[in-house]
Amino acid sequence: MDNWHTSEPNPIQRTRLWYSLIMIVMAVFVVRLFYLEIIRYDHYKSLALSDQVREYEVRPERGTISAELNGEVVPLVLNQKLFTVFADPSIIKNISKTADAIAPVLGQESEAVRAKLSTKHTRYVVLKKKVSPEVSKKLLALKYPGIASQETHYRVYPQGQTAAQVLGFVNDDGEGKYGVEQALDTSLAGTKGRLKAVTDVNGVPLAASSDNLLIEPKAGNDISLTLDLGMQTQVEGIVKAAQEKFRSKNVSAIVMETNSGAVKAMANYPTFDPANYQRVEDGTIFQNFSVASPIEPGSITKILTVAAAIDKGVIGPNTSYYDPGSWTIDGAKVLNVAEGTGTGSQTIKSLLNLSLNTGATWTLMQLGGGKLNAQGRDALYDYFVRHYRLSEKTGIEQGYEGTGYVPEPDDKDNGINITYANMSFGQAYSASALQMASALSAVVNGGTYYQPQLLAKTKSPNGKITQTQPKVVGTNVVSPKTSASMRDLLQYVTDDHARTGFKYMDFGSEYSVGGKTGTAQIIDEKTHLYREDAFNGTFMGYVGGDMPQYTIIVYNIEPHGYSGFAGAQTGQPIFADIAHMLINNYGVTPKKS
Repeated sequence: MDNWHTSEPNPIQRTRLWYSLIMIVMAVFVVRLFYLEIIRYDHYKSLALSDQVREYEVRPERGTISAELNGEVVPLVLNQKLFTVFADPSIIKNISKTADAIAPVLGQESEAVRAKLSTKHTRYVVLKKKVSPEVSKKLLALKYPGIASQETHYRVYPQGQTAAQVLGFVNDDGEGKYGVEQALDTSLAGTKGRLKAVTDVNGVPLAASSDNLLIEPKAGNDISLTLDLGMQTQVEGIVKAAQEKFRSKNVSAIVMETNSGAVKAMANYPTFDPANYQRVEDGTIFQNFSVASPIEPGSITKILTVAAAIDKGVIGPNTSYYDPGSWTIDGAKVLNVAEGTGTGSQTIKSLLNLSLNTGATWTLMQLGGGKLNAQGRDALYDYFVRHYRLSEKTGIEQGYEGTGYVPEPDDKDNGINITYANMSFGQAYSASALQMASALSAVVNGGTYYQPQLLAKTKSPNGKITQTQPKVVGTNVVSPKTSASMRDLLQYVTDDHARTGFKYMDFGSEYSVGGKTGTAQIIDEKTHLYREDAFNGTFMGYVGGDMPQYTIIVYNIEPHGYSGFAGAQTGQPIFADIAHMLINNYGVTPKKS
């Protein structure tokens, strides 16, 4: 029988094993320590100091905003150097003494300052913003540990309220809100800097200087807008007078270069003072209504419907047709605004001039081969969305741009034919004033859709200037032949209005001025039915000589105190005032012949 026995582990081998394990553990610790303290040093340092350092970020100087006036660059938005006074409560030893000393300098009560200095679990408490350089200097001369000030740039507005909703404002956190300030915030804001240290040897937080900056701030770009300041001021005066006359909810107007998309004036009233935006109680007034607030635009849409049908070749500018005066579609009736008008023989000219809803519906039928059907709906949708770019953002440099809405043409047992009949004359879809102005420009300039723009040029901190060139985003919106026909048709409408009671629509034979009124129904938000007590008055048209030079659009929202139709009585006169102003003051080129 074999003898079984075990041998004891070799002490030397066991020692070596333990030594190896210890060395492996130590190596892991060394590698980990190297990773944390060398490779990831900046990351973890940043995390450790984030609570106390992030508030000491140094804001760069924000870029300025300007526009032109008589060929000269005029500032719209500049910067004013003021100071933010702050405290680090964690290093203030005698809170009462400190509060009693600095409160009078800040013009505050000692108790209020004492409460702020007693804040726990923070190293940054704002004591007062927008402090003058003199007060800041006096405060720092007291040399109380934990009390400091930081230079901050605040926006000032040399032109007051001019173009307020186009510009927007900058909030107390340095963020651009609304308008150009929001849309171009990244360009204007620059890049923040950061201090090297939180405090000096005395525990006083350091102010930014070239000696203690870890990251130097980079100033924002200066920008110039396409606005003509003189034109902007005059258009603002026109819309303000109209809003007050008609007690309207809002009046807005746009003047755009027809052949570039450059916005020369964009005005809304009521408006606000961007230097005192905090005093505004109704935040909707910050919105640029021309861009942010689509509505059902009414009969100005007939321009787009007729242009689509002429472009498709299903009608011509001289086509005659029989108008029944009403249509029954999906159990609903299409009538003209002035019931009883339109019945009998009509032309495309009278369709636009008399603003016949039944005529626009007949035009839609021609797109469908004489019927209301999928073919016609698809064609109208194609022009509205793919040619005129309705329901899409234009890309203009404005915050909160609205897209509007165009219903799709599919028949889902939802009365789509009556919906599209309503669309043909300006109801059942929505578009902003800017979208409509851009579409009209393409219709009358030969068929080129230019992206509307407010940015003329950018100047970087190192002086490099970048010009913004006109951007073509669509061609063959309509053919040049269709475009010429539409110019003639719209000229006929304004000429006839001048002959039949609207003398202010007479612009003389030297100039070509065409356009169309719109009396738009308003949906009641509670009942979802059209209101009978209020309408919107709209107008869009162009001014030029042999070719259109400026496109003008007017939205007059819920005007009061007029008789007749809102478009003719409250939209058209605003257009006329702007058109006359452009002809008299802004170099509209007369016809050559």
